[in-house]
Amino acid sequence: MSLRTLRTPEDLIAAGLVPPAARAALTAVAARYATAIPPGMAALIEDRTDPIGLQFIPDPAELTLAAHESADPIGDDALSPIKGIVHRYPDRALLKPTLACPVYCRFCFRREHVGPDGGVLNDAELDAAIGWIADHPAIAEVILTGGDPLILSQRRLDDILSRLTAIAHVRRLRIHTRVPVVAPERITGALVETLDTETPLFIVLHANHASEFTAAAQDALARLRYGGIPVLGQSVLLRGVNDSEAALRDLFETMLACRVKPYYLHQLDPAPGTARFHVPIAEGRALLAALRGTVSGTALPHYILDAAGGKTVLG
Repeated sequence: MSLRTLRTPEDLIAAGLVPPAARAALTAVAARYATAIPPGMAALIEDRTDPIGLQFIPDPAELTLAAHESADPIGDDALSPIKGIVHRYPDRALLKPTLACPVYCRFCFRREHVGPDGGVLNDAELDAAIGWIADHPAIAEVILTGGDPLILSQRRLDDILSRLTAIAHVRRLRIHTRVPVVAPERITGALVETLDTETPLFIVLHANHASEFTAAAQDALARLRYGGIPVLGQSVLLRGVNDSEAALRDLFETMLACRVKPYYLHQLDPAPGTARFHVPIAEGRALLAALRGTVSGTALPHYILDAAGGKTVLG
């Protein structure tokens, strides 16, 4: 197993995840979209077409754009009043302090923006973004996303959370992250203390397959739980990854076993080059209907479609 994150076609070839003949095609993909597969995730991949390989190993199909796909499929750009902020709903705002991630999903709806070169908001940009939140008293909830906020240094994250907690009208905080499953070693006791803010804070964990919940991931989630940090789960319905009744049941029941409440199952957002992951809405509804009555109601998330006009509940 590689002891470092795989980032280049050469890394993937050396790890035996793709054949040498794929180098040229994957170099073309790498020129447009970032790759990062941490050691723990790479160790789970048996084949590039298995549920983990499909999520993280680049594919030449990513450079084929379908007619319905868009670089901004849910209309974030038009709703960004200032760098780092998206304001879609009256009482909530997204804060994107970084556009870097510990792993890059091949279906990401922000794939045209995220990457290691995305960096973090600089001090002036962060001041302006937090100032915007402070100047808008209708904002009761701030959702930290990106990128993945939990790859920020603990000092930077503590600074952001402390400043948001000091804003009287901000009553809830959320952090959307993959870190507990893809880089569980980052969930240290010190980080958990940072997350234990006076303002209620929820972690929303993105995971799409039961195999992502390794022993290390379960330990990381236990540290969050023992620290009093509630964790919700969100997933994307993906062809070849979790588009079966059995796969979804395993995913949701594994979440519950880790004290993660399944919260949202997202219909795939039509980002560029993601058509191979598409599952028709009718099929998604049928899968959720089949699960009702066969799994606990606590294991069933809301099946939703995100679009420029907001969320639509599909089932």
